[in-house]
Amino acid sequence: MHQEPISTADLYDQHGDALQSVSAQFQDFGGRLSFHGPARTVKCHEDNGLVKEILSFPGNGAVLVVDGGASLRYALMGDMIAANAEANGWAGVIISGAVRDRAALADMELGIKALGSNPRKTVKRSHGSVDEVISIGDVKVRPGAMVYADIDGILVEN
Repeated sequence: MHQEPISTADLYDQHGDALQSVSAQFQDFGGRLSFHGPARTVKCHEDNGLVKEILSFPGNGAVLVVDGGASLRYALMGDMIAANAEANGWAGVIISGAVRDRAALADMELGIKALGSNPRKTVKRSHGSVDEVISIGDVKVRPGAMVYADIDGILVEN
């Protein structure tokens, strides 16, 4: 799925307060540095069962936004789950938490932003919630809100 690159700085200049800017400093891990789409949301803590499940279904250009509580103790996504997301047409994944398999993620045509990395995998009990309003950093993300991400940061539609 090809997307034209967007500039979050230009979008913010055009739309201002109609967009929330995430001040938390996310790193880029995927091969696609600019991505956007409607949000799907997951809230989970050190358990990536729901992340794995959702990304195994067609994404239709959506962005999965994961409130992992900013925990860096376990990786919420690695190369196998990311490969499913890429194959299933997701535009990207934004994780307020950690990922792993950085070298493999960098080769994927998928936008991936996270706070950091950790080789430690999680348990998969699928505890958490899906498609509810979540927070990443200081920004609330509602399911269906447009999310825009590039090397400058992340913008979320109010």
